[in-house]
Amino acid sequence: MERQIRGIPASPGIVVGYAHLLRWEVPDVRHRIIPDENIHDEIARLHEAIERAKERLRHLRMRVEASAGPEEAAIFDVQASILEDRALTRGVEELIRQNIGAEKAFDLVMLEWRTRFARHSAPMLRERVGDLTDVHIRVLSLLLGLPDHDPVDLPAGSNAILVTHDLTPSLTVQLDRRTIAAIATDAGTRTSHVAILARSLGLPAVVGLRTATTELVGGERIVLDGGTGMLAINPSDEEITRYHERQREEEVAEAALAELAALEAITLDGVRVTLRANVDIPEEAEAAARSGAEGVGLMRTEFLVVGRASMPDEEEQYRAYVRVVEAFAGKPVVIRTFDIGGDKLPMSGFPVEPNPFLGWRAIRMCLDQPDMFRTQLRAMLRAAVHGDLRIMLPLIVSLDEIHAARLLLDEAAAELGARGVPYRADVPLGVMIETPAAAVASDTLTGEVDFFSIGTNDLVQYTLAVDRGNANLAPRFTPLHPAVLRLIKRTVDVADLGGIEVSVCGEMASQPLMAFALLGLGVRQMSVAPRSVPLVKRLVRGVTAAHAKLAASAALRALTADQARRELARRLADVLGDAPYLYDGLPGAD
Repeated sequence: MERQIRGIPASPGIVVGYAHLLRWEVPDVRHRIIPDENIHDEIARLHEAIERAKERLRHLRMRVEASAGPEEAAIFDVQASILEDRALTRGVEELIRQNIGAEKAFDLVMLEWRTRFARHSAPMLRERVGDLTDVHIRVLSLLLGLPDHDPVDLPAGSNAILVTHDLTPSLTVQLDRRTIAAIATDAGTRTSHVAILARSLGLPAVVGLRTATTELVGGERIVLDGGTGMLAINPSDEEITRYHERQREEEVAEAALAELAALEAITLDGVRVTLRANVDIPEEAEAAARSGAEGVGLMRTEFLVVGRASMPDEEEQYRAYVRVVEAFAGKPVVIRTFDIGGDKLPMSGFPVEPNPFLGWRAIRMCLDQPDMFRTQLRAMLRAAVHGDLRIMLPLIVSLDEIHAARLLLDEAAAELGARGVPYRADVPLGVMIETPAAAVASDTLTGEVDFFSIGTNDLVQYTLAVDRGNANLAPRFTPLHPAVLRLIKRTVDVADLGGIEVSVCGEMASQPLMAFALLGLGVRQMSVAPRSVPLVKRLVRGVTAAHAKLAASAALRALTADQARRELARRLADVLGDAPYLYDGLPGAD
């Protein structure tokens, strides 16, 4: 009989496979005293482990460079340089000569280094803590004879379900769709970085499982259902057959949805809705264009930075942006400037903060690093020559930030002009509305920007004071909370009065029931995960805007998020029936 663990549905799809358990954490090390005559052998054992770790990193670098490119592979160069640091090895050797076993000596020195680096005044050195932790885990695993669990080493077609606590940058760059069929993590929520990444890669995923890495030993036959958030352990053959049947049903439903790609998103009473795609990496652009999306409503640029040892130069960024712009052949492509921070930390140049979501992130960091920001803006202005590129600023809370960004944009244009490099001068500039401050004061911004885009992931987080990445708080992350709905309605009304476009690009728009609410609140542009474009299009084509407005009005009058959800669900069922796909993955869904 199967055993089930329930988590949070993060990316749809059913996968039957085998658990590849990755416990990427520093192992416990017992204190072992060695006699004088063993000191030489222990030092030799240390150097052998370090050499094996360096060879392992060289192997990983080659694999990642072949699959993801040299920039992503550079993360392993940083870790190799740590292993080559003579100060590190001398410190460990000194402890071994004090009769401490090699594994405990290495553990103590690495703990000291990680503490020292975390407290360093230089941001780039503080960021080395992540690399130090990876090196700590890798060498200790070799010294202790523990299994090596790098996910890239799985054979192609192994149908492995990666089960781990969370995905670090060094693990993320190793993900290979030819070997990993699905992802299951103890940590995370629907709007955490791992969930968004899984949806971008088209990998079924369940997050927030909490105990998966302790309940599994690896190698078990498991079923992951990314639509319901379920992980079934050791199901019987009869149960496997039922899952395969559901898998086939989902594939048939997906094929039916794909037929909507060429159709317009127009409600039954003639209201047109523009559906665009969220793009996380340039490689997604072609598939997103085939989904029926009418452009890109949010291209995240963090892929250029997360997991990297250095910032990308202008040319690398330019090539990435052009690839997406050209894939959409003249349709709008909205590119967000670096939104680094929170749960999207780069590997260098960013401080370790006790509360990164409220810290030095997004536009704050860009304005404080003008050289870096101008490099990105120059790449965008150059790429705009190739199509309808638009620039979007994240985490804006005041008019001063817009003025400062515009000044840097003008400087970037002047620099390109001085170099004689072609660029477009009239690129539209918009802002993300993702804090209560921005929503309440949105009327102060309309005269300075060309469009608003409501980022519901952070808007919910900051409005409700709920960490979007905390699995323990997932039930409290409720986008239908009255405060959130009212802030969205205010933003839409202000944009209409100001004569500028307004869209929603957060994950809220990807869920049909919530898209129904957004339609009723007056939103006429939505940007969703590429796989959700046909799903939301089916919703739009099956309802009237008038009916959605009545439903949204009822939701706005609701006293709680649950009341709002029930009002919307009841009214949507009146026109579309009680379709389970409308409610899957919603907090509090039946």
